[in-house]
Parts: sequence; structure tokens; C-alpha cells
Amino acid sequence: MLRIMPRKPLALLLMTVTCAAQAAEHFDGTTWWDTVKEISNDKYEGRDTGSKGEHQAQEYLVGKLKGLGVESAGSNGFYQSVKLRTLEIDEAHCQLSLVRDGHPQRLTLGEQAFFSTRFPPAPKVDAPLVFVGYGLNIPEKNYNDFAGLDLTNKVAVILSGSPADIPAALSAHYQSRAERWKALKAAGAIGVIQIPNPASMDLPWSRMSLNRNHASMDLVGREFDETAGAKLAVTFNPVYADLLLQGTGHTFEELAALGKDRKILPRFPLQVSVAAITATHSEDVESTNIVAKIPGSDPKLKGEYVVLSAHIDHVGIGEPINGDRIYNGAMDNGSGSALLLDIARSLKESRTPLKRSVLLVWVTGEEKGLLGSKYFAEHPTVTATSMVADINTDMFLPIVPLKVLTVYGLAESDLGDRATLVGDRLNVHLQPDPLPLQNVFIRSDQYNFVRHGIPSVMIDVGGLPGSPEAAALKTWRTERYHAPSDDANQPVDLVTAAGYEEVIRALVIEVANNPKRPEWKQDSFFRRYASGPAT
Repeated sequence: MLRIMPRKPLALLLMTVTCAAQAAEHFDGTTWWDTVKEISNDKYEGRDTGSKGEHQAQEYLVGKLKGLGVESAGSNGFYQSVKLRTLEIDEAHCQLSLVRDGHPQRLTLGEQAFFSTRFPPAPKVDAPLVFVGYGLNIPEKNYNDFAGLDLTNKVAVILSGSPADIPAALSAHYQSRAERWKALKAAGAIGVIQIPNPASMDLPWSRMSLNRNHASMDLVGREFDETAGAKLAVTFNPVYADLLLQGTGHTFEELAALGKDRKILPRFPLQVSVAAITATHSEDVESTNIVAKIPGSDPKLKGEYVVLSAHIDHVGIGEPINGDRIYNGAMDNGSGSALLLDIARSLKESRTPLKRSVLLVWVTGEEKGLLGSKYFAEHPTVTATSMVADINTDMFLPIVPLKVLTVYGLAESDLGDRATLVGDRLNVHLQPDPLPLQNVFIRSDQYNFVRHGIPSVMIDVGGLPGSPEAAALKTWRTERYHAPSDDANQPVDLVTAAGYEEVIRALVIEVANNPKRPEWKQDSFFRRYASGPAT
């Protein structure tokens, strides 16, 4: 149930008014917040992918779109069907052990490690272990953690992260599930044990493992199979990582210190092997994306689209924290979902002139691995080449004064340059990813548009490193991210929300009305995808 808090005066919810917020001519934050409160209401039960609650929240948005006179652009009215299949660990019938000199040491699942179903496990695995540093092969930087190692029929052990001289977007790309497994498989590995880098853990281990046995999902169809050949994936608690390293001459304290500073890690065989027994079950699920459009007016450009995207799903009902089992997802991503509706309302009611059309896409399954956007990017409801840019909003956190915006993908295309111009006009400083170890660039839906050659950015409210704003955002992620407390009872800054909306609106209009399509920078790694989807 929602925890009822004493009603606070609006003045206590609104923080410092900045120049950017004062420039918010079209928004005041209240309609946005009203929508967030509706989407994150307990009655939607956390909007788990494919659930009744998610569908009801989608119906609410569609009703609002119809009321605004926004046109449908899905394959079935506003909807696009997305077929999914779950995979759930039956932990009571699973075992995980480290074997040394023939003697197994059984691990406590949940406390010391847990199985990941993002790489579907084989029923039984017995294999040697090799520590392979960050587990990356990045040809563009002549970097290869697998060079000279024999991983045939072995399980790779990796520390999350990347070397400091690898650009943030590039390192994030190579740590995506598809690219990670491609490199591991090419090296001969049959599985992976990943140790989270303590320097970049969004959540404490207790929260990471709390809902470990909830079903994962994947898209149905061989075209979406990114992990063929994988037999085991395990997440290992850093506190117990020395169990893996005994007898090697290395300690986890040593490796974690190198990883914190993004220094090169050693690579070496471990003196233990892994033995795993797993049991799983699955079922088919169907969900939907919502797609709407606001047509442009230019005879030549109206057939092109500026995509504005956000995910509507969250993680549903989970293990209780402080007695609350509903993971409402107000900021993640009621905030982005509400913003899309607010932008649509503003553009329609003000009759803003647009040369290109605007495509509004609320995707499903982001929390299960960016599944809705992956499906939409592969099977768009408009001509694939007509999408000129994607501006993605995911958990933008209007909880601090609007001084800085973080733009993921800022340096990859001139879409970042256009965002900078908008920021300058509205007196907001823009910065690139300040926390590259967290791999945010691959962790939301813009990444699937990038992999199909579409210049894309995701924009969040940010703080300069070391600032009070950065500290407040970090505290929010630690305490509320993927927790029931991400609900409508948390304090928000409506002035910041309005200023953020103004920036996104201005960027949408700039791209829609600029005769030139956004282009990749000549030195961007992702420019290679402009001719077609990633493979």
C-alpha cells in the first residue's frame, strides 16, 4: 500500500528557481506530476511487463491521446503487439558450488551469488574458471582481454567496468549483453560470472539480490536470440569474491582498487572450478508498445519523424521493503511517460508549426532488457529510414534545481550539438556522462535506435561531479531506485520538471524544423550503423 505522508505546502516541494525554469513558458510541472501520480498509482501494481496493470496504464495514456486528438501510429490503432517469453529460476531446485581439489563448497544463493536468466542456463554445468579482467574485446582501441587465454569450455570471471582510455559510449556498447556474449563465445567460453564493481553499484547487494528470482523475459523469435551457446551466467557478491581468487596470489581488494580507477586488470586462471545445477520454467506473454504521431506540415519533410520515446513498464510486485510490495515506478519511468503526454498536449494545444512529424513511442519491456524498443527498432510501424532521431527520456529525476543536464550520446552525433544550443538558449549547462562505469548509454531504449543507425540521445537532470546535486541524485538511486519508495509520496521539484520539459520540447521542435537531418559525427563508432542495423 502507499505510505500516506502529511500533506506538505507546495512551497516545500519546489526548490530553487533557475533561469532555465523561468524560461518554461509552456509547462508548470503540475500536469506532468498529475500524470506521474496516476501512472504510479497502486492500482496498476507496478506495471510489470505484460501485466494487467501495465495494460491498464497504457489504456489510460491512449485515452488521453484520443482526447487530445493525437493520431494513432501503431500496427493496431495505437498499439503494437510484442510477443515475449519468460524464464524463471526455480531456486529451490538449484545449486551453485565452487570446487577445489575435487571438494565442492556450496554457495548460499542470494547471499553469495545468484543465477542470471539474461543468459539462459543449461541444467548442469561443470567447468574451470578463468579471470579475464573486464572481459572486453574492443578492436577499435586494440584492446582484448581474451588475447592469449584458453577459454574453451570454460567460464569467464569478470569485473564490471572498462579501462579509462575507452570512451564511455564505446565501453558501454561492448558491455551490452549481445556484444559481451559475442566476445565470450568467440573466445570459447560457455558462461560468465560477473562481479559488480563496488565503485559503480547502483544498489547495495541486498537490494540487487532481493528480487533475483523474478522472471526475466526475452523476445520470441530466432532473430532476437543474442545468447546462443551460453550455459551459465552468475552474479557474484563482491564481499565474497576472494573465494574465487584463493591460491592465485591476487585479492579482490587489489582488483577492486584497479577497477575503481579504471586501470588495466590482470588475467589469470583460477584455482577453483564451478559446478551448477539449475531448474527453470517459462511461459509466453504478450505486451504492447504504444505509438502515436503528430503530423508535420512540410510537403517534403512530413514523411520523416522525430521519435520521442519513454518506457511505460516497471518491475511490478516484488519482495517487500518496509512492508510495501508494490514497486510503483513513479520516476522510473512514470516521469518519462508523463513527459511524452505533456509534450503532445503542448504541441497540439499551441498548434506549434512542425515541418517533420513527431512520433511518440511508449515502449514496453525496458526493465526486462530494452525489449519493446528492440522490437520497435527492428519492426517499426513507420518506414525505418524515415526516423531521423530518437530523444529518449528515462527516469529524469527532477529532484534538484535545474542547473545541469546530462546528455548520454552527447558527442556521438550533431543531435548533441543541437541539444547544446537549446541548453545555451535556456541557460542550462550540458555535460556528457559523468559516471561511465554505470554504462547508462546501453541501459535505456535509445540504444536500440542507435544500433539501427538513428542518431539518439537520452537526457537526464544532472549535477556536476562533487556537487550537492550529484550527491542528491546518488542518494536517490541508492534509496529509491527499483524500490517501492519510488512512488508519488516522494518530494519533487515541479519547477525543475517544467524546465526540463521546456528543454525537451525545444529540442523536438528544433530537430523537426531544421532542414538538415541529424548526422553521426565522423569519428563516432556508431556511425557504422547508419547504413543498417547492428548484427
